[in-house]
Formats: sequence, structure tokens, C-alpha cells
Amino acid sequence: MASSSAGSSIPAPEAVQVLVSLLADESPMVREASSASLKDIAALSPLLVLDCCWAVSRGGRRRFGNMAGVFQVMAFGVGALDKKDVDPSFMAKLAKIATLEMISSKELNADWQRAASCLLVAIGSHLPDLMMEEIFLHLSGPHASLPAMVQILADFASADALQFTPRLKGVLSRVLPILGNVRDAHRPIFANVKVGVNGLGDLFWHMVRFGGCLEVTKVAQHEHFHDQEMLHVCYTPKQLVEAFKCWCQAVWQCSVDFPSQSPLDGDVMSFLNSVFELLLRVWAASRDLKVRISSVEALGQMVGLITRMQLKTALPRLVPTILELYKKDQDIAFLATCGLHNLLNASLLSESGPPLLDFEDLTVILSSLLPVVCINSDSKEHSVSSVALKTYNEVQRCFLTVGVIYPEDVFMFLLNKCRLKEEPLTFGALCVLKHLLPRLSEAWHSKRTLLVEAVKFLLDDQNLGVQKALSELIVVMASHCYLIGPSGELFVEYLVRHCALPDQDRNELESSTEVLGSSGIYKRLEVKIGAVFPTELRAISEKGLLLLTITIPEMEHILWPFLLKMIIPRDYTHAAATVCRCISELCRQRFSNSDSMISECKARSDIPNPVELFARLVVLLHDPLAREQLATQILTVLCYLAPLFPKNINLFWQDEIPKMKAYISDTEDLKQDPSYQETWDDMIINFLAESLDVIQDNNWVIALGNAFTKQYELYTSDDEHSALLHRCLGVLLRKVDDRAYVRDKIDWMYKQANIAIPMNRLGLAKAFGLVAASHLDTVLDKLKVILDNVGQSVFQRFLSFFSDSFRSEESDDIHAALALMYGYAAKYAPSTVIEARIDALVGTNMLSRLLHVRHPEAKQAVITAIDLLGRAVINAAENGASFPLKRRDQILDYILTLMGREASDDNEGFVDSNHELLRSQALALSACTTLVSVEPKLTVETRNHVMKATLGFFALPNDPLEVVNPLIDNLITLLCAILLTSGEDGRSRAELLLHMLRQIDQYVSSPAEYQRKRGCRAVYEMLLKFRMVCISGHCKLGCHGSCTHIKQPDRAVHGNFSNLPSAFVLPSREALCLGDRVVMYLPRCADTNSEVRKVSAEILDQLFSISLSLPRPAASSFGAGMEVSYGALSSLEDVIAILRSDTSIDPSEVFNRIISSVCVLLTKEELVATLHGCTPAVCDKIKQSAEGVIQAVIEFVTKRGNELNESDVSRTTQSLLSATIHVTEKHLRLEILGAISSLAENTSSKVVFDEVLATAGRDIVTKDVSRLRGGWSMQDAFYAFAQHSMLSSSFLEHVIIVLSQTPILKGDSKKGENSIHLVDGQIEDDILQAAIFALTAFFRGGGKVGKKAVQQKYASVLVELTLQLGGCHGLARNGYHEPLRALLTAFQAFCECMGDLEMGKILARDGEQNENERWINLIGDIAGCISVKRPKEIESICIILSKSLSRQQRYQREAAAAALSEFVRYSGAFSSLLEEMVEVLCRHVSDESPTVRRLCLRGLVQIPSIHILQHTTQVLGVILALLDDLDEPVQLTAVSCLLTVLESSPDRAAVEPILLNLSVRLRNLQLKKGSIDVSFNCKLAHFHWDTLLISMNTKMRVNAFAAFGALSSYGFRAQHEAFREQVHAAFPRLVLHLYDDEISVRQACRNALKRISPLMETDGLLAVFNTHCFNSDHRSDYEDFLRDLSKQLARLLPSRVDTYLASTIQAFDAPWPVIQANAIYFSSSMISLSDDQQILAHHYMQVFGVLVGKSSRSVDAIVRATCSSALGLLLKSPNSLSWRAVRLDHVESS
Repeated sequence: MASSSAGSSIPAPEAVQVLVSLLADESPMVREASSASLKDIAALSPLLVLDCCWAVSRGGRRRFGNMAGVFQVMAFGVGALDKKDVDPSFMAKLAKIATLEMISSKELNADWQRAASCLLVAIGSHLPDLMMEEIFLHLSGPHASLPAMVQILADFASADALQFTPRLKGVLSRVLPILGNVRDAHRPIFANVKVGVNGLGDLFWHMVRFGGCLEVTKVAQHEHFHDQEMLHVCYTPKQLVEAFKCWCQAVWQCSVDFPSQSPLDGDVMSFLNSVFELLLRVWAASRDLKVRISSVEALGQMVGLITRMQLKTALPRLVPTILELYKKDQDIAFLATCGLHNLLNASLLSESGPPLLDFEDLTVILSSLLPVVCINSDSKEHSVSSVALKTYNEVQRCFLTVGVIYPEDVFMFLLNKCRLKEEPLTFGALCVLKHLLPRLSEAWHSKRTLLVEAVKFLLDDQNLGVQKALSELIVVMASHCYLIGPSGELFVEYLVRHCALPDQDRNELESSTEVLGSSGIYKRLEVKIGAVFPTELRAISEKGLLLLTITIPEMEHILWPFLLKMIIPRDYTHAAATVCRCISELCRQRFSNSDSMISECKARSDIPNPVELFARLVVLLHDPLAREQLATQILTVLCYLAPLFPKNINLFWQDEIPKMKAYISDTEDLKQDPSYQETWDDMIINFLAESLDVIQDNNWVIALGNAFTKQYELYTSDDEHSALLHRCLGVLLRKVDDRAYVRDKIDWMYKQANIAIPMNRLGLAKAFGLVAASHLDTVLDKLKVILDNVGQSVFQRFLSFFSDSFRSEESDDIHAALALMYGYAAKYAPSTVIEARIDALVGTNMLSRLLHVRHPEAKQAVITAIDLLGRAVINAAENGASFPLKRRDQILDYILTLMGREASDDNEGFVDSNHELLRSQALALSACTTLVSVEPKLTVETRNHVMKATLGFFALPNDPLEVVNPLIDNLITLLCAILLTSGEDGRSRAELLLHMLRQIDQYVSSPAEYQRKRGCRAVYEMLLKFRMVCISGHCKLGCHGSCTHIKQPDRAVHGNFSNLPSAFVLPSREALCLGDRVVMYLPRCADTNSEVRKVSAEILDQLFSISLSLPRPAASSFGAGMEVSYGALSSLEDVIAILRSDTSIDPSEVFNRIISSVCVLLTKEELVATLHGCTPAVCDKIKQSAEGVIQAVIEFVTKRGNELNESDVSRTTQSLLSATIHVTEKHLRLEILGAISSLAENTSSKVVFDEVLATAGRDIVTKDVSRLRGGWSMQDAFYAFAQHSMLSSSFLEHVIIVLSQTPILKGDSKKGENSIHLVDGQIEDDILQAAIFALTAFFRGGGKVGKKAVQQKYASVLVELTLQLGGCHGLARNGYHEPLRALLTAFQAFCECMGDLEMGKILARDGEQNENERWINLIGDIAGCISVKRPKEIESICIILSKSLSRQQRYQREAAAAALSEFVRYSGAFSSLLEEMVEVLCRHVSDESPTVRRLCLRGLVQIPSIHILQHTTQVLGVILALLDDLDEPVQLTAVSCLLTVLESSPDRAAVEPILLNLSVRLRNLQLKKGSIDVSFNCKLAHFHWDTLLISMNTKMRVNAFAAFGALSSYGFRAQHEAFREQVHAAFPRLVLHLYDDEISVRQACRNALKRISPLMETDGLLAVFNTHCFNSDHRSDYEDFLRDLSKQLARLLPSRVDTYLASTIQAFDAPWPVIQANAIYFSSSMISLSDDQQILAHHYMQVFGVLVGKSSRSVDAIVRATCSSALGLLLKSPNSLSWRAVRLDHVESS
């Protein structure tokens, strides 16, 4: 047979060898393809593949680069072998190669090793014993392959459990002896394996159960056990565990599949005991720590599996081995403890006999376990590792296990450890006792007394860890009724003591953590006892005390009244909250037995009396934010303890205490009030004072005073409670009439006070002030004594002699205290008696002696004292005892000195300050306000001095807010006070007001928001005060508004104000300078800050309210009548009311209403002043404010512009233009220009234009207007003018004149020899640039008026722009780019003006592209965009364009042709116009410009479809002519146009006559482009479409394929047969290009194949063309498609296959590698699936030989990969069978 002959002649071995060599190809794609082909071939002829792989594998990895691929193919081939084909000797060779490769490297788990393992597993599936022997051979050898060998056995067990299980015994017999030879470095690995899979016992039990039999003697006497040592073992626990797991799983699977055939024997226990002995005697004694750890872990798992006899024998060795590991870290301790727990369970809790260990034997174990408790004694409170927590739990389990068997012995053991007071042992014993007490309570019940005594013995231990454990144990003991009698109180006090632990820095404790133990096995632990810190111990004690109180009823009689005793001691102060809470709980529980509670308190003499309790609790109320809600707990306790106090106090407390508790209930809300502490202290003092008033028992009050006196020792001097204690004693002394008692107590108070502490000093001063309310002279005498004795003691004088700093500090403290005491004495003293005292203090040098202080807090104290003195004077005046303050100006100077600020011209220094200085300054400002407010009035010099020293505070930074905000408030108050108290009449006050306002202007207009807020607030407050003084009158007694003391003048009686006394003269309206003031505050009405906007509106309201109340000059003129003005003022006040009530109102609406009111309220002179001074306001740093001012200017000139004369207009224009120069922000500048336009429209436009043009002229001469920051403002002005109909006419007229001028195209004759002659001449640069600039300005600034003008001349404007675009592109191609850029700018402006946004995007995208096709397409896109958006303009545009095709300039003709060719598409509605356009286009296809020719042709094929039929013959004639054009782009256009015409379904009568002519011209065209030999074309003329398709031009190929498909629709009549032959000739090429490099070619081929399939007269192909593989872009899908297509061709078109093959084989040499690959696979698919013997005889060997050659010689990876796949196809072909029996000649191959 031919097939057999063909098969016998096929060089299959050579092909397979080539494929094997490709396994080492550098391309992954080639390697994958060759591997897949080899596996396919191996399924047919595994021996041939194995022979070839064996041949290349003998050199190993050094000679072949991809041994992994070779081994994978070999494994597949071995798996494909039939049993009869298995040659043991050949398999042995393969196994030998694989193992030799594995043992030749130290690598682990490499790709080639895994592949070699697969090969060995595959061999084992046929010859398991052979594979096992090869593995066993290397298991015992001195090399590094043991892990890989074991892994192979694991893989084999997983792959073939049935064959592995019977051989398990042999595996174990060879693997397990290695355990005896492993060095110390590797023993942990083997030991870990034993416990890796469900524990050591389970693993070995399963192993031995299914064949593991090895006696002790065999292990000991094995030939490799002692003599042979391994050179290198690199097992990992995971590898060995997985290996053993696989072996066990194989055995289990076998037992499940064959349950009746169990491989167990009787040697399991013997083997297990032998392993145990090996681990215990050899590995556990290793010097390597890891070996010992792993061995102990394994032994711990095995103790429950061995015999009791062996366990008992092993205990003396095993226990010390485990205990030895406790010298190490936590991880090791956990493993040791786990093993120890298992050992104790097996030794003590066995059901098969008595305990194997006596308690004496267990003592060592328990002593070793106690320090381990320290590792994690507090795991619940700390985020510790899980290992430490598990260790702790395991230790407790160990003790419980022993305790169950030996409860009394364990109890005594633990007590003895506690008595030793060795910290780690004591701590561990306490933790264990806490754990065991609930679990062994019955067994330990008789030992209660011993435990209590032992715990009492430890109460004085200072170690935090021991204290923590002891506290926890006390709670457990209490829950089991161990706390009875006095010992119970002792334990309760112990808990209270630790509840009082203060907070301490954790870092400090950690840095000084002690180490437990100094010798023995504890030293290495280096642990902190539970890492206990005071806060944690305190928390545990608090919880414990609460548990005793709430949950253990038996503790009630111990706790009450004993807890009352715990309130008083100083050491227990921090426990007060917890103690009070416990007392409250006890009282609540015993509420019904209040009498018994009182009697129990009275019965015990050691319990504090009620007076002492009250004094202590009242002072402890001081901190409302104290921990555990201390204040609330104290108030609750006072309510419950009320029966202990006088009876009349109960009702008062029931009413008052809930109010106090409510005030401090929300601590977060309380923190928001910066003065909460002062308020709360005042509430406490008032509570105490009112309680004393209610009690009305002088003896009780005296006793309470004595109690307060005694309790000074309970608080340190720096404790804030001391300050409150001073005040409490002071308010009590105010209630006492005994002067001697008072004098004694204030002496004691001063003696106990530490005046160096500011808080203590302040409390003492307030206390003295409270006493002064009733005993002023006594207090003043004491203060004088103190002042006289400053620095007078011998000791103080001695120290000051050596140290100035001591003298300064001590003096500062005393002076500060004295100052405060004088101040508070003045504050609280009766008003009727203080004048003489204050005069004496101020009139002498006593006050000056207090001013020489340096410390900031001392300064604050002195300032506060001076402020209190001034307030005392004011209070006296309010109470009817007014008097002037002597030396007030001198005192003010003192204040400024203490403030730390001297008057300075440089305000920058005000910004640099610290917190204390700021506080001092805030107090100083408040004191200045007080002093300014008292009589006599300030002098001008003093006023200016104060203002100069204080105004700079407005510039202070905002932080810290809590200090700066009060300072600013005080500053504003001071300024208002200066305004109120200065000036003799209204005029002088107005001048002062303006002076002060101008000083603040810099802050009102500051870019910093906080400064603007401060400035506006200050202005508003000052205007309020000014209005109150000058309009409503100001009462000398301080009354505000109208009062009976104010006498207003009767204007009707007195007539002219000049006749009145100066005190009644009001300021004039002019004096307020409203124009300047309005333009200053108007920007703030549009500020970004809502508060600033509101305050600014209020400022304007105040200004106009004041102005309307003042007389106005007769010459002034209002913009409206008085009624209208008052209406506008009322409207402004309505706006302010809205702002105050609704902050969400639209700011723009509010601002509009404000400027409307202001416009009415301004007089003409004020309006002019406002407009003239608008430049700073318009240039405001806040954009929103600047915009608001511009809006106001527009409003003013719109409504009142007729009042302005030419001079006013000129100056206003200059102001606005000056603003445009300074403003660089574009939007804001446009807003200003809008105001200028409004000014021109509503006033004299000529004046405005003159100013604008004059400014523009100056700019052009002096500046480079194209590089001005923010752009040229005058150009923006032109935009603004163009937006008005009245202004734009002349502007537009000039632009139209420039636009209508034809560009002058000539050489620049002025340049002489250097003149440049362009193709179309050179456009005069100045004229072109000027015209384009003007056009741009008009388009961008025209607005609606300009848009209307452009709309009227849309067609002419667009055509001119289009033609100029072509001309400018011509200039750009010759190096002149500036005209093009300017024109594009104008074109963009045109698009924006007319709303053609899409056209603007097109210009922005491609406008500057100078390539011919790009700018042509740009014009076409513009034309298309216009046609869609403005169809009515098409006719006018086309008429102009048709005429423009005759212009002389080439680039303008090209532009006209580009636009006209696009407009043709939309000219269907204009029949006559279309006829004219077709004529023009046909006429100009012979233009000298190739671009014009192809554009005209493109326009012809875009005739609307409804008209194309009548022009088809004419259009096809043009296409036919241009197919012979000499210009390539024209030819390409002709081909694409042909495709367009054919797809438009023209009349067949127009196509059929020229069908062959089209084919011939296309063929000639492609012969030229593809460089095809003419002789070849003559021989294969009918294959012209085939030659067409090999063009290197991608677009040409795409269009050719598409056109060929489109022509197929016309090949069914006279030309049918001739055209069908061409279809069959082009079919292979179409198939090959289905997977072209270009996606567009692929899609064109798909469409063409679908369209030509009907001409092939077969129905089966169409189904193939509709599959997923046909439409996919993946290579694998394409190859599947080729195989399916080949099947259909062999079945449906067998006669054409030979022709297809011949054409496909020619593509083997195609210029594209991918097409070569496609041809290779397509031809191989057709050959492999064809039954035609002639085809096989002609092409099989030819193709096969080419594939073999290309596989090894081609430089393209895709070709080599496809050849590999194709060779597989050919060899798998059913037509070639004989080669499958061929083997590789081993002799030749070797």
C-alpha cells in the first residue's frame, strides 16, 4: 500500500530526535510545543521516544539544558508502555539515569528532580522491585540524595498504594536504621518526624501495623548502624512527615480496599520499644539542644504507648532529661511541660496499677515547675504569645494531676515554698494555690488556718508579682469563707492599700525590672514576675474589693464599718473612689438597718468621727474628673452617711447633692468648659458654706475647723487639694466670731501653705479673702507682717548672700502671694471700708515693692491683684461709694511692664510668645481694662502708649486657642473701654474712633482669617460703644442705654449745636468718612467666613445708624430721601436679623441685599469716595470678597452712575484699571473688566474707552504683552467691550475690515538678499498677526452680540478660516509655525463663540499636525462636524468652496477639496448643488496636486446613497482611471473607494462591464507593490488576487481582502466561472491570513471567507466559518480551526486539496514568520487528514522534510514551535503506520 510505503520511508527517528532537541530550545513556546508533540508520539510509539530521550539524557544536565522536559516525556512514555513492551534492562538504564542525576546535585526540589521522580514512579508502576532496588541502593550510600529518595518513595506510595504496601516493610527496614547513624546536627529532623503526623505513637503504630518489624537486636546490629556515618543529610521535618504520611495513607488505602488481607505481624511492640530506647538513651543525651528538644517531645508522645514496666524503668533517666530543658526559653519550656504532663498522667493516673512515682520523687518536678509560672502569670491582662499562655496552663494541669493523687502533700509543699520568701517560688506557689483551691477545696478544708497564717506571713512582701498573686488569692479565699475576724480586716486593708497605688510610668518600670533568682535553673529564665505593673496590681485589687463587697454576703460584717477607717489615712487617698463605692454598696444593701449601722459605728472607737469624715470627703471632692468618678462616689456616700451628721443637714443634702452630681455627670461635656475646675471648687465652697449655715451649731463648726487644721498633714504642698483645704478653712473662719481663733488659724494656714506652688498660693489668697469678708483688719495686719518680714530671717539673708537666684525666687513667691492676698482681700471686703485701705496701699511704696518679680506666674499673680484692686474700686462705685484711684497712670505703666511688652514700632515681635507669657498678657489686658474704666480719665499720652503697646496682639497666631482667644477678647474690651472713657465731646470721640479703626484696618483686610475675625469683632464692638456714647448718651455711673442720669439736649430749644456746651456737641457725618469706611468693610460682607460676613454687615448697620443720627452738612446730597434711607437701613437690619437666626442662608443673596441698601444710604460725595478708593478692596486677598466689591461697584454705577461727572468717571476707571494690573487671577480680572464695561455703559463711554486705549498703548510700547503674568489685561478689556451691543459695533467693524482683506502673498522685498521665497509667497506677518489677533479677541469677547454677528456671516467666516488654515499649514511646512498657532487660536475662539465644542476638540487634537494627511483629515472632521450641527449652512458653504477650488494657492485648494469632499456626504437635500459639486470634483481629479486628486475622488464616493446610483458609472470611471495613478496614496484611495462603491450595492450593470478591468488593474497594482516577477504573473494570470494579497502595505492588504469579498457579490452571471477560479486560487491565502500579525487583516479575511463561501458551492464550509475557533484571536483556536477546515476540505473538496496544498506550500517562504507557521500547520493538517494517495505521494515527504529542516534552522520561535506541532500531526496521521515500530539505532545514536 502507498500508505505503508510512505510510512516506511518516513524518517521518523530523525523527526523525533529533532523534537527532543527542541526540548532545550530557548523559547518556552517551542519547548511546550515539542513536549506536547513528543507526548502524542509517545502514545503511539513510546519506545522510539524513549530511545531518543535516553540518547540525549546520558550527558546529563551539563550537556542538555532541559532535563526536566526530557524526564517528563520519558515518564509519559514509560506510562504509555504495554506490559509486553516493558524491557527490564532498558527500564533499569532509565532508572539509573534518573537516580544518577538526582544524586549528582545538592539541590532539593528542583524542576528536573521532580520530573526524575515522576520517571522513577512511572517505572515503578511496571517494575516496582526494580525501582525499589535502585532507590534502596542510594538510600544507604554516602551522598546527599536521601531526601529525594525518600520523596520518591512517598510519591510512589501515593501513586500506587497497592504495589507499595507489600513493600513497606522493606522500605522501613532500610530507612529506619538511618536513625542510628544520623549526626547530632540532623537528629532533630528525624525526631520531629515521629511526632509530625498525629503523634509519634500513631505514626509508628500505623507503620509497624502494616509491615514494620524490626527487633532491637536488628537495629543494634545493622551493618550501617555504627560503622557508616552519613556525609550530609538535609531532611526537613516537613519532607519526612509528608513521606511517612504518604506511606501510612498507602497502607490505610490498601487495608480499606482489601480488609481481609492485613499485613500486620507480632513485632510491633518490640519495634516501638526499641525506638523509645533509642530516643531515650542516645538522642536525648545528645549535646545538641535541638536534638534533645525533639527527642523529649517525641518521648512525651510515646509514654502512653509503651509498657508500664518500661516506663517505670525509664523514669529515672527521663525525668531529669525533661527538667534539664527548663533552663531555656519559653518555647522549650512549653514543649518540656507538655511532655512532663503526659508523663505524670501516664505515671500517676493509670488504671492498670498504682502510681509509679511517690511524692518524694515528685518534689523535684514540682520545684522545677514553680518558676515556670512566672513566664505568663498574667496572660489575661497582657497580649502575650500563645506559647506562654499554653505553658502556664500546662503547669497548672501538672500540679492538678499531682494534687488529685497527693492533695495534702501538695498543700504543705506549696505552703513551705511560700514561707521561704524566695520570689519566684513564692509567686509560683501562690498562683498554684489560687488555681487549686477551688478544685481541691474539700480535700483542703481542714487546712484553712494554716493557709490564713501563711498568707498573713506574706503581707509585707514588696514584690509586685507576689502582691498581685496574693491579692488574687485573697479574693479566692474570701469566696470560700477563709476570711474571718481580725484577719479578714487585715486582708481587706491589704487590698485597699493596693487600690491606692499611684499611676507610674510603665517605661520606667520596664527599665528597672528585676530578675528572678540569681543561681540555679532560674537564672536563665530572666523573667519579670508576670510583667506586673502598679496600675495592673491596682486594677486587680479594686476588682477584688468590689467582688468582696457585692458578691460575698459573708464579708459584709467585716467590711462595715471597717471601710470608714480606710477613708482618712493619707496613704489610702488614691483608693478613696473604690472605698466610697464599696461603702455605698454596703449602705444600699443595709439601707433598712440604718440605725444598726450608726450604732456599729459608734460602738467602735477606732472609727473616725463624722466631723473628720466630712472634712476629709469635702476636700477630696476637688477633682471632678478623678479616676473612678471619685466626686460622684463621695457625694453618694455623703447621702448615705447623712444620719451620722446633725439632723437638719439631711434635707439640704438631698436637695443640693443631686445638683452637684448632675453638673459632673457628663465628663466629656465638662471638659469643654475651660473654667470647669474653678466653677466646681466654687460649688464645693458654697456647698460647705450653706451646710454650715444649715447646721447652725457653733461647736460643730469649731470642731470642723479643728478637723480641717489637722488634715493639712494629709496633703502634700503641691497637691491641689491643699488649695481647696485653704478655702474650706477660710469660709469656715468667715462664720466664726472668735478673733483670736481666727488669727490663730490664719497663722496656721500661712505656715502650712507652700506659696511657691501657684495653685496653693491662689488657694491661700482666696482663703484670706474669704476671711477678710468678716475680719478685714485681722487679715491686713497679717499681710503687713508678712510684707515687713520678706527676706528678714537670718537664714534667708545668709542664703541670699550666696545666691541671687534664691533671693529672687523666694521674693517672687512671697510678693506674688502677698499681691494675691491683698487683691482678694479687697475683693471680698465690704465696699464701705476699702477706700482708705486702697489709698494707703497705692499711696505708699507697698505696691511698687510687689512689682519686682521675674517669674511669669508671679507676674500673673501681681497683675491679678492689681485687677482685683481696680474691680474693688468699680464695685464700690456700683454700691454708691465711688472714689478715684490714685496713681492710676503709674499703675497702668506697671501693668505694661509686667505684661512684658514695651511700646514698639515693630509689631513683628508680638508673634513670638510662649504660653505663660500669653497668659500674663491676657491678664494684663484685663487689668488695663479695669484701670481704664476707673476715674480719673486717661490722658492722651497714656492712651496712645497703651494702644501702641497692645494693638499688635491682633497678629498673634491662633494657637494655643485656649490662651489666645481670651487674650483677644480682653484686647477688644480694652479698646472699647478706651473709646468710652476718652474724648471730651462727640467730635473728639469720632476722631479717636477713626484713628483706632485705621489702626485696625490692617487686620480687617488681612489674608489670615483669624485676624479678619478679630479685626471685625473689634470694629463692631467699638462702634457699639461709640453709638452708645455719642447717640444714646453715656452715664457717668456706668448705665447703658437710656437712664434718668442722662440729659439729652432739646434741639428745638437750643437750635444750632454751636450754642451748646462742648459736652453735647455731636460729630458731623463727614467726620466719620463713610466712603472710606464702607469700602473697607464691604469686602468682609462677602468673606469666606460666615462669622466675618455677619459681623461686617453689623458694622455697616452701625455706621449708617450712627450717620443717620448725626447732622449732615447742608452742601451734601443724598442719593435718596430720608424716608428711603431709613427704609434701606431697615432692610439692612432685616438682613442682619436673618444672618443671626439662619446661618444656612445663601451668602450671595445676603450680599446683594446689603449692597442695595448701602447704595441707597451713601451720599453722592461718599459714593465718589467709595469708587475712588475701591482699588485695595478690589485687590482683596480673599477672592470671594474681591468679587463682592466688584459686584458692589457695578451696582453703584448702574443705579447712580448718572450722578458722576467726567472727572469722577475718569478717576474711577483709573482705579479699576489699576486693579486689573495688580490682579493676576483670570476670573477676578474679568469681573473687574465687567465693572469697567458697566461703567462705560452707564456713564460716558468715550471717557472709559480713552482711558482703556491709553493704558493699552502704554502696555504695548513698554511691555511684552504675550508674557504678562495672568495675561494681558487690555486684551481682556476688549473682550468685555465686545459683550455689549452699544460698545461692540465699532469694535466689530474694525475686525470685519481686517478679516475681509485678502492676505498679501509676496516675498519680503525689504529684506533684500536675505528674503525668503515660499511656495505660495509669504504673508505679511504684521498684517496677518494683527488680523488674527483682532479676530480672536472678537470671537472670545463678542458674547451674544458678537455671536449674532458671526452667525449672520457664518459661511464666509468659516470658509475663510478653513482656507487660511490650509495656507498656514503650508507656511508651517516651510518652517513658519507662528501664523498657524495664531490661526488655530482664532479658530478655537470661533468654535467657542458659536458653541461648536466638538469642532474645538478636533482642532485641539490635530490642529498643529503638519503631516499632509493629518491636516487634511482635520478639515474633513471640521466639515463633518459642521454638517451635523448646522445643516442649513451647507449650501452656502459649498457654493463658496466650489469657487475656492480655482484659487491659485495650492494649500488653499487642498483645504477647499478636503472640506468639499466631506460636505458632499450631506448635500443630498440640494439636488442642483450636488450636480454642480460632482461636476467640479470630476473636473479637478486631474489637478496637479495629488492631494486634490485623491480628495476629489474621496468626495465622489461619498455622494449620498439615494443619489449614488445615477452617478455610479461616472464614479467607477474615475476610480478605474486613478488605479493607474503614479502616486501611491492615490492608488490606495482608489482601492478603498472601490470597496466603498461595491459595498453601496450599485447597479450590477455598472459593475459587470468593468469587473475584469478592475481585476487586471488591481493585479498590476499589487505586482508593483509586492515586487512580483512579471513572468510569474504571465504564467499565473488567474492568480492575480493571490499576488494582491502579499503586499507589505497593511492597509492595502486589508482593502484588497475586503474588496475581493465585495466583488464576490457580482460574480454570479457572465463572469461566474472565471471569477470562481480566482476564488479558489485566493482561498489558501485568505485562510493563512486569518491569523495575520495585524488584527485588521484577520477581520478582513474572516469577512471575505464568509462572503466567498457561496461561490465555492459547498455547504459544509459555512458551518466551519461560524465556529468560535474561526472568530477567535488565540493561536490554539486558530490551529483547531485549521484541523476542522482540513477535515471539511478532504470531505467536500478533495479535488481542490492538491491545488490548495501547492499554494500553501508556496507560503512557506512568506515574508511574515506567522504566515510561514500558518502555512506549515495548514499543509500538515491537510496531508494528515487526506486519503488521496497521489497527494500523499507528492507532498508528504516534501512537507515532512521541510518541517524537519525548519525545526532546526528557522530563527523564528513560532516557526519552530509550529513545526514541532506539525510533525506530531504528520506522525499521528493514520496514513503512516509502519514507522511506529521503528526503534532508534542505538549504535548510531551513541
